[in-house]
This record gives sequence, C-alpha cells and structure tokens, in this order.
Amino acid sequence: MTPVVASEVAPKIARFLAEQRPATPCLVLDVDRVEQNYRALARALPLAQIYYAVKANPAAPILRRLVSLGSRFDAASFPEVEQCLAAGALPGTISYGNTIKKADAIRRAFEAGVSLFAFDSEEELDKIARHAPGSRVYCRILVENEGAEWPLSRKFGTTAEHALSLLVRARDLGLDPYGLSFHVGSQQTSTAAYEAAVGQAAMLFTDLAGAGVQLRMLNLGGGFPTRYRDEVPEIGAFARAIMHAMTRHFGNALPEILVEPGRYMVGDAGVVCAEVVLVARKGAGDPVRWVYLDIGRFGGLAETEGEAVKYLVTTDRDGEETGPVIIAGPSCDSVDTLYERSNYRLPVSLRAGDRVLLHAAGAYVTTYASQGFNGYKPLDEHYL
Repeated sequence: MTPVVASEVAPKIARFLAEQRPATPCLVLDVDRVEQNYRALARALPLAQIYYAVKANPAAPILRRLVSLGSRFDAASFPEVEQCLAAGALPGTISYGNTIKKADAIRRAFEAGVSLFAFDSEEELDKIARHAPGSRVYCRILVENEGAEWPLSRKFGTTAEHALSLLVRARDLGLDPYGLSFHVGSQQTSTAAYEAAVGQAAMLFTDLAGAGVQLRMLNLGGGFPTRYRDEVPEIGAFARAIMHAMTRHFGNALPEILVEPGRYMVGDAGVVCAEVVLVARKGAGDPVRWVYLDIGRFGGLAETEGEAVKYLVTTDRDGEETGPVIIAGPSCDSVDTLYERSNYRLPVSLRAGDRVLLHAAGAYVTTYASQGFNGYKPLDEHYL
C-alpha cells in the first residue's frame, strides 16, 4: 500500500499525517495557508477592508494569525465576539453581522466595545437603538444567489424599498446609517452575481441620498469559492468584476468597501483525515459499493446535503483500478449518506481500516460537527 499522494496536500500537512498518524476523524489545517489566502485577497482588493467570517472556522490559531495580519472580523454571535477579543482583536475591528440577535447579545457586544451592527427588519433596528445607542448600522438587502453551490435563500435581507425606509428610521432613532450589505450565496462560482448586486445597491445609495441619508459603506459579504472537485474562478477574477462594477456605478465617489470571506480564507487550508469503517455491496452482483467512513453529515460534513459541496476524496490506494461508490457516514441514520448521485469512484481494493482524505475541508466542518449524535464525539482538530 502506498501513502496518500503528497502533492495533493500541503507538505506540512502531509508530513504531520505521515509522522503522527493522528486518530481519525480529524481536521488538519495549515495556518500558513490561511495567511497566504488573506494576503492574496488583500492584493486583489486593496481598497476593501477584510472582515473574516468567524463562523467558517473560529479556531484560536486562525484568529490569532489573522489579528497579526490586521484582519477585521465578522461575528455571528456574542460568543464569536468573545473569541475574537480573546485572540487579541480590538472591538472596533468586529462587525456583529448576524441580522438575528437577542437583545442581551446586542447589549453585551456594545458594552464590550463593538459599535457596528447589521439588521434587516424594523424590530431588529429598534433593539439596536435601545441596546447599542449611536452605533453604526448597515442594512442587508436581498439579492439573487444564482451560481452559488450553497444558496442562502430568503432567510436574510430585505427589499430595496424596505431598506430605504429602515435606514431613514435608523437616522431618526439616533443611529448612524452607515451602509448596505448583501450576500450572493456561499461557494459562489459566478462573478456576474457580484456585478448585479453592486448595481442594485448603487441605486439604493442614490435613492437614500435623495431622502437625506448619505451612506458611506457597501459590504459585499462573502461567497468567494474554494476549489473542491471542480475548477472555480481565481480571486482575481472576482476582484476585477467587483471593481469594474463599483467604478461603473459609483464613479470616483466610491464608498468604503467591506468583504466577509470565510470559506475562501480557510477552506483549502485544511484536510479531513478519515478511516474506512466498511465497504459493502447491497447484492452479490451489485457493481456499486457502499463505502462507510468514520465521519459523516453529523460529524461535520453537513454541506454534503443535496451533494452541494463535493469534496475531493483521495485514498492510500490511488492509482489502482477504481469503481463506482456511494459514500456514507457511520451513524444509524439513513440521511447520513454523503454522495450517491455525484459519480464518485474509489479503488476497488479499498478496505476497512484504510485512510482517506477529504480535501479543502477547512471551512465549516468543525463548527457543524454534532456534540454526540449516536455517541460519536466531534472530530479532533490539529492546527500547524
């Protein structure tokens, strides 16, 4: 049996896996790769302020490295605010970007020094006015998510017409109507999605100026993709499309630009190492094998729902004859089936005890992992 091809993973990760043979399942992540991604995005969009979406992976080594690089942070909850502060972030570098917040969470964040809050409804705006008076606020608007592998549907955001009245109300409540935000969907593979959303936001800037509200910021959200099985546009392609749209719609009067990368920043920095628990056929002549891993949807691979995110899977036996497989997790739940329709093929010789790698798994896996479904503990984490 030959080892997993080292060229498929960062040398630091390959060496750790070969020398340490960590217990599975586990995430192994190269923090230097996170830094490389941050620097690449900063070069591509030098006018943008980078707010790392903490929810993608809130591990302290990642947050500390990003603090050292001058990153800002997008927090989805007060515990995430606390994690950023514990890593050394200044409260003024944190945006409380979730539009659904308890009043107590708003108050505690404000008392900790956070003064930038997102909203998309009247009641949320009123909560911010009561518990974080005078804060800067930005309204999230609904935009199309076409081209996204993980669309965000209509749970967040509001119409342009409603956003206009809300931002006027924000001014009247004594808040600072700072700007707008949108999100074109996670794992967005179309640069056109950003161009269309920028144009929609620009029209609302104009309408609000006519209503006496001068916005100063446009938050482009996240959505920048990570390469899984298929090629995706490079970050430079997104940056060029974004800046073309910004100059086309805003001319020389560019607002402040914010971006909230999560998956892009950490996705390709990590791999999940798993073990084959069982290889089985449902019938004697069935050409399709079921390959059960010791990690599944409840172990952190939630984004395989609908087979939306298709991780590249490599094994110790790559290079040998392959055949079609269905890949599933270990739990006693039939929905814990990862890939049935996506044409995965794995070596025919694959057996229980073999190790496999799921590549570009640095984003969301650890935070999606259940705390004990079927008694399985969350996967181990190793940051190099």
